Amino acid sequence: MNKALTNGSPAAGVTYAERRWVWVFAALVMALTSLPYVLGYAFENQQSVFSGFIFAVEDGNSYIAKMLSGAYGAWLFRTPYTAYPQKGVLMFLPYLLLGKLVSPPGMHVQLVALYHWFRIGAGFLAVLATYDFLTYFIQSVPLRRFGLALATLGGGLGWILVLGGRDSWLGSLPLEFYSPETFGFLGLYGFAHLALARALLLWALLAYLRALDAPDQGLAKPALKITALWLLAGLAQPLVTLVIGGVIGLYLAGMVAWQMWMSRQGTLPGWARWRRAMLLAIWAGILPVVLVFYNLWAMRSDPFLQLWTNQNLILSPHPAHYLLAYGLVLPFAWVGGISTWRKDAWRGGLLVCWALALPLLAYVPVNLQRRLPEGGWVAWVVLAMIAMEGWRSQAGEAVRRSRWAAWLFCLAFPSTLFLLLGGVLSTLRPTTPIFRPSDEVACFLYLAEHAQVGDEVLSAYETGNALPAWAPVRVVIGHGPESVNLAVLRSDVSRFYSPGTLGQERLNLITQQKVRYVFWGPTEQALGSWEPTQASYLRSVFQSGVYTVFEVAAESP
Repeated sequence: MNKALTNGSPAAGVTYAERRWVWVFAALVMALTSLPYVLGYAFENQQSVFSGFIFAVEDGNSYIAKMLSGAYGAWLFRTPYTAYPQKGVLMFLPYLLLGKLVSPPGMHVQLVALYHWFRIGAGFLAVLATYDFLTYFIQSVPLRRFGLALATLGGGLGWILVLGGRDSWLGSLPLEFYSPETFGFLGLYGFAHLALARALLLWALLAYLRALDAPDQGLAKPALKITALWLLAGLAQPLVTLVIGGVIGLYLAGMVAWQMWMSRQGTLPGWARWRRAMLLAIWAGILPVVLVFYNLWAMRSDPFLQLWTNQNLILSPHPAHYLLAYGLVLPFAWVGGISTWRKDAWRGGLLVCWALALPLLAYVPVNLQRRLPEGGWVAWVVLAMIAMEGWRSQAGEAVRRSRWAAWLFCLAFPSTLFLLLGGVLSTLRPTTPIFRPSDEVACFLYLAEHAQVGDEVLSAYETGNALPAWAPVRVVIGHGPESVNLAVLRSDVSRFYSPGTLGQERLNLITQQKVRYVFWGPTEQALGSWEPTQASYLRSVFQSGVYTVFEVAAESP
């Protein structure tokens, strides 16, 4: 069957055969990204338990911890990585909701499995949304497919630095190896909520553009659709709410400048279309703006969120890294931008304004500046495909230029191969933090069964990161952004396990942090040779191998 889908479909003009190809592509991509995780479980043994993650394990454990808190009744986000009081905030909702689908026993395995099903599903949506976005601008099916591969699996030229032993060039890894918002693959590989947010972002912008193509249609129905997508994107990743609004705002500002310039050239400006675009943005943005103001209010009214925000630094690297990341497509996107603007500024203007705004978005003076270019890579890829499509429609040298561009873009894929190969190799030798010692996990499971929800556990940072993914407890330290006053508390914890520390100082930390349990294993022993068995206010309640859980006596001296 080769019938075109109707205009009410996600991508008008896409045949059923073409849509099947996209589904097969998405299935292959998500199967490929799942292979290292399958190997992780295959290489578990009696001494090591797979954490469920092969990179960004610290963040992965925090996602499972959020899901676990949802399983124990939470509807608002409260991090288990601090003893600091929290009011709760409407964030990380997908993880809280997923947690409500599990029950004892074996909750950690269930949660990890649910997380990866969520990752696979979100990855499918991200692939489908990216293709839909491409179809709005690109007519050539081969270029749509190639653009999809480039947008989802492509990266920059950072692999050249890695091969040359300069992976910390200018103080940073190349962006494709750690920044899911800069490209697309890492979201599919390990950050489920970011892949979902990318899909909703692209569909929201696409719905906005399509509504502008139907001037005779009322605003209510398209505005409602855009609002729903915009809100869902914000619930998946709050910053994406701002990204969608920022892209639409830049587009509107760019079109004002364009219309003013056109009027000076004696051309009748299209202010009626601009007013429709503005009204649509206003109506669609009312509820998302409410969500933004709610988040701002929560940040200002909750002291914990203020402290968390202050130490949650996700800054952009040296500008040369963005040039290395996007330099491969930059000249082609430039040609495509000029071409689409001249052909139809109203359709291509959003792409052009989005792409040109990348330096502004990447270096806005806020703590989370690296998050703001989210999805911009797709805009750059679409512009490059527009340039190639223009060349293919010509003859002679232009066609050869398009073929050379396709071969050149193949240089964008080695970084993805490096990431996949690294994930596979990391499973062959079970080591922390990707794997946890089985005796340590036994202690985690003891706490899951015997501790009260929210009990505070004192441990080393590394232990504290993994523990809340297995047990519904809180830890003094364990996550970079979420552990409030981390630098101070890390020093306090280190002194706690030091043999030269006075007993009263240890008791003060226990009291201040409301500690119920003290964890004792090789990571804690590396901080100092103090023996908890000598403390009268601690009693051993569980031991497995070299790991021991101590409970603080109800009446501590």
